Amino acid sequence: MDHPILKKLNEKQVDAVTTVDGALLVLAGAGSGKTRALTNRIAYMIQDRGVSPWNILAVTFTNKAANEMKARVSKLLSRGGDAGGDGSVRFKNNFADLRNEALPTIGTFHSICVRILRENIHLMDFERTFAIYDAADQQLLMKRLMEDAGIDSKKINPKAILGWISNAKNQLMGPATFGKHVDSNFAEKVAMLYGPYQDALRQNNALDFDDLIMKTVELFRGHEEVLKYYQDKFKYISVDEYQDTNHAQYVLIGLLAKKYRNLCVIGDEDQSIYSWRGATVRNILDFEKDYPEAKVVFLEQNYRSTSVILDSSNAIISRNKNRKPKKLWTSQEGGEKVRHWLAHNERHEGELVANEINEILKSHESPDYNDFVVLYRTNAQSRVMEEVFLRYGIPYRIVGGVKFYARKEIKDMLAYLRVVQNPNDSVSLMRIINVPSRKIGAKTLEMVVAYGKRQNIPFFQALKEVRSVEGLSDGKIMDIEKFVELILRLQRANSEFAAAGVIKHVLEEAKYREFLDDGSSEGATRLENVVELISVASKYDSLEPGVSLSVFLEEVSLIADIDTADDGDNAVTLMTVHSAKGLEYPVVFVAGLEEGVFPHSRSLMEAEQLEEERRLMYVAMTRAMERLYLMHARERMLYGESRVNAPSQFLNDIPEELVEDNFGGHGRGYRGLSRDYGETGFGDTALPVESFGGAGTGRSSGYSSAGESFEDQDVGDISYNVGDKVAHKIFGVGRVVEVVGGVISVEFEDSSVGMKKLAASVAPLKKV
Repeated sequence: MDHPILKKLNEKQVDAVTTVDGALLVLAGAGSGKTRALTNRIAYMIQDRGVSPWNILAVTFTNKAANEMKARVSKLLSRGGDAGGDGSVRFKNNFADLRNEALPTIGTFHSICVRILRENIHLMDFERTFAIYDAADQQLLMKRLMEDAGIDSKKINPKAILGWISNAKNQLMGPATFGKHVDSNFAEKVAMLYGPYQDALRQNNALDFDDLIMKTVELFRGHEEVLKYYQDKFKYISVDEYQDTNHAQYVLIGLLAKKYRNLCVIGDEDQSIYSWRGATVRNILDFEKDYPEAKVVFLEQNYRSTSVILDSSNAIISRNKNRKPKKLWTSQEGGEKVRHWLAHNERHEGELVANEINEILKSHESPDYNDFVVLYRTNAQSRVMEEVFLRYGIPYRIVGGVKFYARKEIKDMLAYLRVVQNPNDSVSLMRIINVPSRKIGAKTLEMVVAYGKRQNIPFFQALKEVRSVEGLSDGKIMDIEKFVELILRLQRANSEFAAAGVIKHVLEEAKYREFLDDGSSEGATRLENVVELISVASKYDSLEPGVSLSVFLEEVSLIADIDTADDGDNAVTLMTVHSAKGLEYPVVFVAGLEEGVFPHSRSLMEAEQLEEERRLMYVAMTRAMERLYLMHARERMLYGESRVNAPSQFLNDIPEELVEDNFGGHGRGYRGLSRDYGETGFGDTALPVESFGGAGTGRSSGYSSAGESFEDQDVGDISYNVGDKVAHKIFGVGRVVEVVGGVISVEFEDSSVGMKKLAASVAPLKKV
């Protein structure tokens, strides 16, 4: 096609781009070029249909997406009718000096609502100079309101209250309406605070982020002349990622589009994975009910993945009932089979991934680790993968999160443990003395520190002698004495329990569990991370109490020290599937495909939640361009104990002919695993661990040490002995001079290196 805007589009994309008037639903599958279709449609409307940019509104979810859309439209409109030497499109009109004011209104829901409110919020008794409170501002305000209401903000986290209020606003429920739906003690407290919170915001001439949309809807409903103005202004509306809209966003768009009904929504119900944020897949599924006249265009041609990957992904998502029937396809016929690997446990899983990455990169002169991504269901799963990568010397980055040992809750817990082991560690003491808050203020601490300096005693001893510190009130003295008694109880626990047991005591005795699990999704994730730390510590259960904690802390400190190294730009990406949406990689590993892990245990009893988990699996698989690896483990440490889980039900949905596995036959091994899962987790289909080789395809990986370390070894049985000659990836050749639990001391031949203490489980080390 010769038209400059249309010539690089496929037939379905052209259909979407040239449908300008009326309601349009574009169901755009993963990798189908929806952004190109959306931006080219805007340019086509302006250039060929004569629609004024002033009359166009395009809404998306992130500033990054909005800025990309603006840049693409600007580029399309600022070039001429013929393709220039740089391949860009050129138009007959001269847009060379195009400025932002000549562009359509393109932005996020929130940014567009801010513009509308700045012009009109005076009609709602706010000043146009209103402030927008961020999360920190909201929490400070809520904390004060809770104190006024006699609600202890140490027992109920203000963030949890604000989370409920946010959900209410996303449903367009004000304080009065919310109060009619109270069904629990916690909801009663939310209802008690919601009204005063809104009153305080108004008094401060401030809005929070959820108010931006809710207040705009209130403005439109209460002031018809304002709504009519914006309806006439935005005669043509486009909404990207429509499957991610919540109720408030749905109502807002419905009000704006009601007069002219020129509404184009683009999205994919198969990628609706944010219900926990308030998004509802029904908005896109019911679009034709809201707009019976709507035209529907399916973008099914995929430009990202091979046909094998797409056929596998289609097989999984087709099991969902709440979806529009569509099937992704590609002109790239064939491709490598999807690889399905069974690991003995999560560490073996990580080693299989590490070996395969190294195997692939052997044939590359300049290894590009950026080609690889490891996806998992929850952040806590990254810990073992990180440790294995550290051992193998593979650079990695955590996207959408923080490296495991750098997470605040992990650093807090380790600080508690260090104080238990060494109460004179004043840095760790200062970190935890108010975590959770114990009302021990900075001035009080300054007085105790000053006393300790005068007496020339450690900080903890000064805390123990708090009654000798002049100027402290009886209340402050009691607060400090309670903290000292807590540490002493934890020290007694350390004399009775191994490291994992001590962590459990900290969770309960210090009320750290309540502090972490504050009712928010973030709190649940933080608690999951600490429970994962218990899994790490359980490796040391065979050691004596006291010794167990000491060895555990020493090994962890070495891991954490390696963890802080800067991996630069060339690194493997580790991330949750939620963080991966919209991204693509040549090689994708999906880890932890077991029942209760992926799909998550919370979804197994709810049909709608299970469908969302299946959509999440579909998103994970369709990130892959060339190779896709699906991994599950026979047993995995979960919640501090080893559990045998059945393989994920999603694995059974993939046709046999599309999968390559280690069992010598997809039907015998793959489905047999689900059918015959006995006490060992394998039934009659079990194969010895050694049969996996290094890469799960029957070939040798060339890493002789991997087979020896597939299982998490008990720290009392580490396979390094004094006198062993070893080679380190960075430090070179050396000899083991001491072995204490999981920590080995190596004297290296390079005198500039000298002796190093290394964590045996992660150091890039092998015997020579």
